[in-house]
Amino acid sequence: MQDRPLSGIRILDMATVIAAPFAGTLCADMGAEVVKLELPSGNDTLRGLAPVHDGHALFWKTLNRGKKGISLDVRKPEGRALFLRLVESFDVLIENFRTGTLDGWGLDMATLRSHNPRLIVLRLTGFGQTGPYAKRPGFARIFEAMSGFAHLTGEPGGPPQHMNYPLGDAISGLFGAFSIVTALLERNSRPKHQQEGVEIDLSATEAMIRLLDPLAAEYVVAGIDRIRSGSRATYTAPSNVYQTRDGAWITLVGSGDNIFRRICTAMDRHDLAEDTRFRSTVLRTVNLAELDQIIETWCRSMPLEELAATLDREQVPFSKVYSTADVLADPHFRARGTFVSMQDPVLGAIPAPAAVPRFTGRTPTVPTVGPETGEHNEQIYGSLGLTTADLAALKAKAVI
Repeated sequence: MQDRPLSGIRILDMATVIAAPFAGTLCADMGAEVVKLELPSGNDTLRGLAPVHDGHALFWKTLNRGKKGISLDVRKPEGRALFLRLVESFDVLIENFRTGTLDGWGLDMATLRSHNPRLIVLRLTGFGQTGPYAKRPGFARIFEAMSGFAHLTGEPGGPPQHMNYPLGDAISGLFGAFSIVTALLERNSRPKHQQEGVEIDLSATEAMIRLLDPLAAEYVVAGIDRIRSGSRATYTAPSNVYQTRDGAWITLVGSGDNIFRRICTAMDRHDLAEDTRFRSTVLRTVNLAELDQIIETWCRSMPLEELAATLDREQVPFSKVYSTADVLADPHFRARGTFVSMQDPVLGAIPAPAAVPRFTGRTPTVPTVGPETGEHNEQIYGSLGLTTADLAALKAKAVI
């Protein structure tokens, strides 16, 4: 624990579902002590997302890995008072309630700062703390739709599509972790007496928009509104997915003239490299339908093993499109230790991705699974001086 970059940083995560809690989990991977705060009922939506295996939500166990768990109802007077005692010893607070919710519970920024001037508060919402949509509810697919991301996903002429994973949540969680570390760096670079915390206003929709970096410039400057094109890239060519004779799918990328020439060599079609339709990236994108047909026909002419050997020989960037089973079985990922095995007291070994990135010379740690509701109440509240009798009384009132 002590040799990880965020060792010594304490984060109180009172957020729900996926996006903001993922920000906390990424910080936990880097060594921060992250305490997950839930309502005593333990009814966080994430605990009910499918699949729930034998009564256990796998999403919860993996997404909230490496955290300690406490229960507290901050809406009750005793809960609010206890919460304000808690934040005095934390560096960061993570929340994702609709704009104004914490203020309504008497936990506005002025109150939080009066108890801990150094506290950094990450507010991760769908649309930010200001603007006409500030109080709208939001989920990953909303962020993906309003950012323009879903507009790009799907087949030409077909409906927009979402992937079967809440990518918008994961992306905003990444920005959340980046925001936390940036704020910590700024705060801790100052003399101790000047280390005032900051309020971070992170809009999940804006995080998705930030990913789509050139689209606004393309539209305003060049009059191009990028649209759905299936798996085919329209900004470089060739770049698409192709099926082999035995039914496997590969993705192949030919960005740059040198790589395209290697593809031509692999296909034994040297003439294509000199074809006036395909001499540059721009020309290939103009004529990508014809080029794709040629490559598609070639890929369908041989099974995956033979195709892979041919592409490998010519150093063409490609990959079989992996299933989860393929990812887990891949020898490179096994050699790298890309997955760790977390131990659950009921389910046993649970595989999960290792921390990213790695730090050379340091051994990655294996995180604990996401905590049970209130699992560490005695430890965390005990550090504030609460006794077993105090905790029992609070539990009887459903405060913890």
